[in-house]
Amino acid sequence: MTGGSSPVDARDFDLRGLLRADDWIVCGQAAAEPLTLTRRLMADDGAALPSTVFLGTTLSASFDGPVPQGLRFVSYGAMARTCGLADRGLLEVLPERYALLAGLFTEGTLRADVVLLQVAPGGAHRPPSLGLANDYTLAAARRARVVIAEVNPAVPWTHGAALPDDLRVDHWVAADGPPVELAPARSGPVEQAIARHVAAAIPEGATLQTGIGSLPDAALAELGGHRDLGIHSGVLGDAGARLVRAGAANNSRKGIDAGISVTNTVIGSAELYRWVDDNRAVEVRPACYTHAAEVMARLHRLCAINGALEVDLSGQVNCEAIGGRQRGGVGGLLDFARAARQSPGGRAITVLPATADGGRRSRIVLDLAGNPATIGRADVDLVVTEFGAADLRHATLDQRAERLVAIAAPEFRETLARGWRASIGGRSAWH
Repeated sequence: MTGGSSPVDARDFDLRGLLRADDWIVCGQAAAEPLTLTRRLMADDGAALPSTVFLGTTLSASFDGPVPQGLRFVSYGAMARTCGLADRGLLEVLPERYALLAGLFTEGTLRADVVLLQVAPGGAHRPPSLGLANDYTLAAARRARVVIAEVNPAVPWTHGAALPDDLRVDHWVAADGPPVELAPARSGPVEQAIARHVAAAIPEGATLQTGIGSLPDAALAELGGHRDLGIHSGVLGDAGARLVRAGAANNSRKGIDAGISVTNTVIGSAELYRWVDDNRAVEVRPACYTHAAEVMARLHRLCAINGALEVDLSGQVNCEAIGGRQRGGVGGLLDFARAARQSPGGRAITVLPATADGGRRSRIVLDLAGNPATIGRADVDLVVTEFGAADLRHATLDQRAERLVAIAAPEFRETLARGWRASIGGRSAWH
C-alpha cells in the first residue's frame, strides 16, 4: 500500500517536530480534509509556530474553535465554515479562479512547505488514491519540504485520482475516524419553485455542472424525468449520484467521456462514498481537466447551475461578499459559466432566492454597491428566482432590468423599477 510501510498511529506522530517558523501548510479540503491531522494542528499549541495555513472549502469544525497563536489562514474564498474564520478576522482571501491554483503552487507563486493529504489505501497492484478530491494539493505536494498522508480506509478508492508513482510521501498516518460527510440539503417551497424553473430550461441530453447546497440539489432532484443527461462538474454529490443510479444521467451524449461521470471532488454521504469506491463509471480528475475551457468546449449542451448572493439590474452577479463580509468565492463557477454560455444548447444558470434576511432584503438589487461582480454582465446568462427566470443573453441594459425586476420579490419591484429609471442606466422608454 505505501511502499512497504504501514501508517503510524496518530497518537505517536509528532507533527510539531516537522514544522518550522513561517511555514505554509496546505491542507486537503472539503471531504478530503485529513481530519486527524488538521485537528492535531489546531489542538497542539506547540505546533503553532508563526505559520500560514492554506485552506479550501471547509466542511468540518476543525477550525471553529480557538486558534493557536501564530497561525494565520489564507483561502481562495470564504466557503462553508471558513466564513467563521473570515468573521473573526483570521482569514485572508485570495480572489482567484480555482482552476489556476495548482499552477500557482507549481510555479511557486503560492508556497507549500508542509502538505497534509487524505488518501484511500492502495493495494498490491495499485497505489493509494486521493479519493474524494483531485485538487491543487497534489501540485503543492510536489513542491513541499514535507508531505504527510493520512490513510483512511473509509475513503473510497476513486479512478482518476491515484497517487502518481513519482510523488514523495514522507509520513503515513492512520486516520482515527471517517471522512467528512455532508448532510442532505433541506429543500422547501422556495427551492422547489426555483428547481422547476431550472428544469424547464435544461434540455434532454444536457451535460450538468453544479455546486453544492440546497438550490443545486433541488434542481438536480427535479431532473429525474430527463433523459441522457451527463455529469461533468467540480462537485459530485448525492443528488447527482441519484440521477445516475436512476438512469436519467447515463453520460451517453456528453460528446466526450461517454458513460463516465467526471468530477473534481466528491462531497456527500457515506452511501455516496461507497458508491464511488472503485466505480469505473466515476472519475475524479484534476482541475486542469474538469475546469479547462478546451475540454468544456467539447461537451454537449453544457448547463452550469450555480448559486449567488445577489444580482444587480445590469446583470452583474455577486458570489463573494456582502457588505464587506466574505461569504463565498470565485471558485470554478466563472469558468463553468463562461463555458456553458458559449455551449450550443447549453445554459449558464444563476440561482438565488429573491430575498434574504427573512424577507427584509431583496437579492435582486439596483447595483452591487461596492460588492464584487464575480460574473460580469458580459458573461451572465439565465437568472432564476422562485418567481421566474430572466434570460439576459443578448439583452440590452433596459431589457435586463425589466426582466430582473419581474423575478424580484413583488414587494421590492416598484422600488427597483423606480431606482432604475432614475439611474444613468435607465434612460429608455421602459415604463
